[in-house]
Amino acid sequence: MISAHAGDFVWRAAGAIALATSRGERARVVCLSYGERGESAKAWRAGRTLEEIKAIRREEAENAAAELGAEIEFLDAGDYPLVESQELVDRLVRVYRDVVPDVVLTHPLADPYNGDHPAAARMALQARVLAQAIGYEAPGEPLGAPPVFFFEPHQPEQCGFKPEVLLDITPVFDRKRKAMECLPAQQHMWDYYTDLARRRGVQLKRNAGPNLGLAHDTVGEAYMRLYPQVTDVLS
Repeated sequence: MISAHAGDFVWRAAGAIALATSRGERARVVCLSYGERGESAKAWRAGRTLEEIKAIRREEAENAAAELGAEIEFLDAGDYPLVESQELVDRLVRVYRDVVPDVVLTHPLADPYNGDHPAAARMALQARVLAQAIGYEAPGEPLGAPPVFFFEPHQPEQCGFKPEVLLDITPVFDRKRKAMECLPAQQHMWDYYTDLARRRGVQLKRNAGPNLGLAHDTVGEAYMRLYPQVTDVLS
């Protein structure tokens, strides 16, 4: 999971992360920045210094990751702007080679409201390709080709986001909500993403067929696939 800022993974993909860890799978979150400049207005208004704000956001994200059972790593690359670099790409290659992910989650490639998000996505995708190259100088074995899922941005209609995959997160939504509540710096997002989960749950039920016995209070997360699904059964 490649997240531009310290809170992005919670709002957009905490359900997917909690589902994975509840199955005993490993989940690693990489935060390229703490969101210290662009997503910490409350702390700036309170007169906090830059380093204090970084420490606050780091602690919040660590608490959220712990609630989800995920590992978390911070690259402290700075935000607003998050500047793309070969050094950051190389660090992500090394993460991929270490974790050997079955799935990669990251931001969509378009977001007119926040250039940090597509910058993170571009680096995540470039690193995924380089990690597959047998001649790339990084520890570990060459990566396979894990599918890439783009999680839902804050304003999907403006980002060309179409909910192609609806993930049922009902069994773990309480954990997602608790993880969100670990981020008081962005408290205004808690109810927004709770309401969004309910709306995606309605759509999930509408597209799941009539006989699956989904609960009335089903909640979901939406994703897009970058690469085609490979299967021998259409379902």
